[in-house]
Amino acid sequence: MDDSTLACFALAIGNSRLHWLWEEQSQPPLVWHTPHLSREAIAHWLHHRCQSSALPDGALMVEGDRLLLRLQQPLWDGRPPLLHIASVVPTQTRLWQDLYSPVHCLSLADVPLSGLYPSLGLDRAIALWGLMAHRQAPALVIDAGTALTFTGADAQHRLVGGAIIPGLSLQLRSLSLQTAALPWLDARALQQPERWASSTEDAIYSGVLHTLLAGLKDFVQAWQQDYPTSAIALTGGDAPLLYRHLQQSIPTLAQTLDLMPSLLMMGLRSLTCESMKKRN
Repeated sequence: MDDSTLACFALAIGNSRLHWLWEEQSQPPLVWHTPHLSREAIAHWLHHRCQSSALPDGALMVEGDRLLLRLQQPLWDGRPPLLHIASVVPTQTRLWQDLYSPVHCLSLADVPLSGLYPSLGLDRAIALWGLMAHRQAPALVIDAGTALTFTGADAQHRLVGGAIIPGLSLQLRSLSLQTAALPWLDARALQQPERWASSTEDAIYSGVLHTLLAGLKDFVQAWQQDYPTSAIALTGGDAPLLYRHLQQSIPTLAQTLDLMPSLLMMGLRSLTCESMKKRN
């Protein structure tokens, strides 16, 4: 058995990005991100065994020199390792199934929680499991991605339920797309706005941000009433931004949350890499 077959290789396909996990024996896990890729870009990248230089310009999102150096080399020699896929975008899933082998597509049945309903997003279930595996149960995950989702489970590892609203960037984008006069605004440029704004741009930022924070506060407080000892984590692409504004606006609430931007990958690693180690 060559070393590549012992490596743990996993992909979480989100609504706007691909999230990658690679873990070799006796080495810490590596995590990086790319946008969704075309069939041609996937084929080219795989032909070069996932070297960073084979990706389209600007596609690699990575932190840390060690990871960057590793991705400059082919990920494997010999046979490609099993790729575990957790996806919420069927069209992207089919591309990877067509172009890569071997593949294992995870489903809700792979997540050790009870009470999961069939249409629950797999990413929500995996992130929730990630928090429970690394903290405790009960647990509530607030995922600030394309959508802002709340997903909670009780001490018996049973899904309690959750909620979904448009995320920060999606709200800003929809106002521009669905109106004639309102501008498109970038969530990354968002500063703490005055509640009663005196410009159109600041009024949009104020309305979106303050209503998001108010909704977040309401859901967290309702959850804490029912599960006062619960672990609560804020994750997702917009999590650091929302957490910063939460610290400024409602610091007492921010103190009760853990900022864990990579919670989905922690859950995916628990279901794949750690399970592989136990089997081996």
